[in-house]
Amino acid sequence: MDAQLFREFFGSFPTAVSVVTAVDADGEPRGFTCSAITAVSAEPPMLLVCVDKRSQTLRALRSAGAFVVNMLAADGQEATRVFAGRSDRKFTHVRWRPAHVAAGAPVLLDGAYAHAECSVVRTVEAGDHWIFIATVDHCEVSSRPPLLHQRGTFHAWPARAPVDVRS
Repeated sequence: MDAQLFREFFGSFPTAVSVVTAVDADGEPRGFTCSAITAVSAEPPMLLVCVDKRSQTLRALRSAGAFVVNMLAADGQEATRVFAGRSDRKFTHVRWRPAHVAAGAPVLLDGAYAHAECSVVRTVEAGDHWIFIATVDHCEVSSRPPLLHQRGTFHAWPARAPVDVRS
C-alpha cells in the first residue's frame, strides 16, 4: 500500500480537530493537535485517541494516565498551529485551567467549544501509533461551531470559506 495514497484517502473526508493535553511527570503541560479521536462506547462513556509514537506528549499521556480532549471551535485555528508544532513552549501564550478530574490536564479556555476529561483504561500499540482507550469522566459542550479539517484545509461548520493555516 502506498503511504501517500493512504494519507490522501483519510484526508479526503472531514474530521473534527482537537488538542489533546496532559501534564508530564514534572507537572508541565503538554499537548498536540489531533484528529484521530472517536467514540468507543456509550455505557460506560469511552473514547479513543491515536497518538504518533514520535509525539512529544506521548510520555506525559503514559505517565499521567489521564488527558483532556479539547475540541476546537471554528475560531481555534491558532491553537492548531501552536499545538501541531514541536515547541516545548506551546502553553506560553495559551490560556488554560487544570482539569477537575483528569489529573490537572489543561482545559483550553480559548479556541475550544467542548472538552472531555478522560482516564486511560488501556493502551494498544498499532503500527507507528499508540491507541489510548479512556473513560470520559466529565465533559462540557457549548454551541460554538466546530473546526473541521479536510485535504489540508480547515473549515468551519456550518461550512464557510476554507481557512488555510499552512502559511
